[in-house]
Amino acid sequence: MLGLMQDWPLRTSTIIDHAARFHTDRPVMCRQIEGPIARATWAGIHARAKRVTQAMRRLGVRPGDVIGGMAWNTIRHMEIWYGVPGAGGVLHTLNPRLSGEQLTYIITHAEDQWIFVDADILPVLESIAADLPCVKGYIVMTDRAHMPETALANVHCYEELVEAEDGDTGWVKGDE
Repeated sequence: MLGLMQDWPLRTSTIIDHAARFHTDRPVMCRQIEGPIARATWAGIHARAKRVTQAMRRLGVRPGDVIGGMAWNTIRHMEIWYGVPGAGGVLHTLNPRLSGEQLTYIITHAEDQWIFVDADILPVLESIAADLPCVKGYIVMTDRAHMPETALANVHCYEELVEAEDGDTGWVKGDE
């Protein structure tokens, strides 16, 4: 349709690119699940979101794949909010307050392939993992020092996954 207000697709990558370019050093702060206050900038979130994009691709995520996210409102959650769609994945928010039966239905129906999860919510997924055949693995959103013991299969530490990448990648292209 001609006459639209913009001549580019409205994608999350456009939003984070704008923030990194025009609000480079503006502070972003949150309380981490591990306890301390975390500080970042929009440029830093942009750079780490690109690393998430690379990590998703390395794990085999293809455009259209559904990736679950069961996380609190933290800087890491913002990184996956931009990084997963940057790889073409669909970030599917999961509510840890739902029952195990409800979560099992939602995850199975959406066909979530990977699930990002905050360490303190891990027991919710551990209790239903046997009923989630479509899930290839889990990414616990913490660092190695705070990585909990878990019986889940194919578990990755978020910080190790992100730090293994260099961020030299582009966002997936396409219509919104």
